[in-house]
Amino acid sequence: MLRFPALALSSVLLIGCATQPTDGESTATQDTTGKTEATASVPEKPFPADSLYDLLVAEFALRRQAYDVTLEKYTKQAPTLRDAGVSAHTTHLAQFLQRPNEALKSAQLWVELDPKNAEANNTVASLLAQRGQSVAALPYLVVVEEQTGEANFPMLLSGFSQLQEQQRDALVQGIDNLAKEYPQNTRLLLTQALIHAENAQFELALDELQTLLELEPDQPQAVLLEARILLEQNADEPYERLQRLLQDNPDAKRLRLEYAKMLTTTDIAAAREQFEILSEQSPRDGDLLFSLALVSREMGDNVAAQTYLQQTIALGQRADEAHYYLGRMAEDDANPEEAIRHYSEVAVGTEYLAANSRIGVILVEQKQIDRSHAYFKAQRELNPELREQLYALEADILSRAKASRESMRLLNQALQEMPSSTTLRYSRAMLSEQMDDLESMERDLRTILAGDPDNATALNALGYTLADRTTRYAEALELVSRALALQPNEPAILDSMGWVLFRNGQYDESLTYLSRAYAEFPDPEVAAHLGEVLWMNGDTEDAKAVWQTALRRDPQNPILLKTLRRLGVELTPTTPPDIAPQQQTP
Repeated sequence: MLRFPALALSSVLLIGCATQPTDGESTATQDTTGKTEATASVPEKPFPADSLYDLLVAEFALRRQAYDVTLEKYTKQAPTLRDAGVSAHTTHLAQFLQRPNEALKSAQLWVELDPKNAEANNTVASLLAQRGQSVAALPYLVVVEEQTGEANFPMLLSGFSQLQEQQRDALVQGIDNLAKEYPQNTRLLLTQALIHAENAQFELALDELQTLLELEPDQPQAVLLEARILLEQNADEPYERLQRLLQDNPDAKRLRLEYAKMLTTTDIAAAREQFEILSEQSPRDGDLLFSLALVSREMGDNVAAQTYLQQTIALGQRADEAHYYLGRMAEDDANPEEAIRHYSEVAVGTEYLAANSRIGVILVEQKQIDRSHAYFKAQRELNPELREQLYALEADILSRAKASRESMRLLNQALQEMPSSTTLRYSRAMLSEQMDDLESMERDLRTILAGDPDNATALNALGYTLADRTTRYAEALELVSRALALQPNEPAILDSMGWVLFRNGQYDESLTYLSRAYAEFPDPEVAAHLGEVLWMNGDTEDAKAVWQTALRRDPQNPILLKTLRRLGVELTPTTPPDIAPQQQTP
């Protein structure tokens, strides 16, 4: 099912949901030197002598910008003082320090001391919603609505799809009850529309949006949500109202940005036009230039894409990502040295390992294994905190390039340096299995399990291999059962359990597990297993259908092709199956 509703709840909520007015001062201000200070108004009143010392320490710590000390003292004293101003001060400071637990505790006390305070109630509601406790947040937002008429009800839908069914039902019921009380509240109408969109009840959502837009014709979230629903319904003019709103409000940048993102799925040229407008409005916005680069690359215009990426780098924004994509485009242009140059510019961060992977792949494909090894050795020396990941990455590149001996030598070296690394030991175990050294594989996996008996990955790998490559089915069943108890819904383990049972001759029980695994993860290897069990159980047509689908997805998958050859089955992704009348026992 298309996850359109998730787009509704994430993208639409970006467009300016009403923020709440505050009764206190800002949680952070800047002085003329640029230093940030947390400030709040605290009403004057005498404090108990036992609290005075902590409060003085807190204030002096605040002046020194030792905010953690200040928060610690105020968190300790707020329940004792039971002063709304102190609780507000503590809440602001905790939010400034991004300490949600302390912020929630102090904000709840603030509400207890000043029940009608809109900011206090809104803060508690926001923090609860962020925790997925939207039902508990609702009464606080009701107070905000009563006090200000501007409660941000849509924020309750953050993480809506992850709520338990009972929680979702309770939240929907609460929203519906409020909507009856406030029938012309546009934020409640938007919330109802978002809920119905999440549940794919698009006509109900459109009805609520129509009512909302009659009350507030230019409400941007509503206009965006309507466009998304119409797009989902393949309407002739899904963007008509959105385009009209942008014509009337050409500087509505966030609205235009969401429009541009939607267009990337339907009209890439029109999307680029919108990103160009945004970039003209904000010429130093690296995010927009980066988006333009990706859109241009999608259109096949690598010259424009490279220009935008170079501009992004010149601005000092998103440079790592820009260099990574410049590297990919250099590879597209068959210029490996230029690609390596760009990948080498990627600093430690999100793109670092991906860039290093590309460098290793390029060099190994060019048979420059020594150069690749020297490069990774230098990277490990420069970034010792990433030594384990870099060893694993280099070994994987060599293994995938069929340089198994070089990969094994590298992993042996790595484990001499880091004998406690579970990741590297597991990689060596899997490589040993590929090299038909089952004794070494088992030794490494047993070593992992000796230190971590509940390592489900190692349990599953050992159990599956024993079932697949030996006749030690009882051991295999015990190992996989332990793994499944730890992770009962993991498709790889469900597949292993199905395969173990199949090897034991328990076809019906095997099908139960393999069918679950395939439904969750239609991987070619799972398809190979499920098809074989169906085949051996006499369900040849169903087996052929499973295999045929898998072949379309991955026509060169070695496990799938090996299974078909072993069973004497000839299939191609595009031609009708030709089945040889041959069956074999496992």
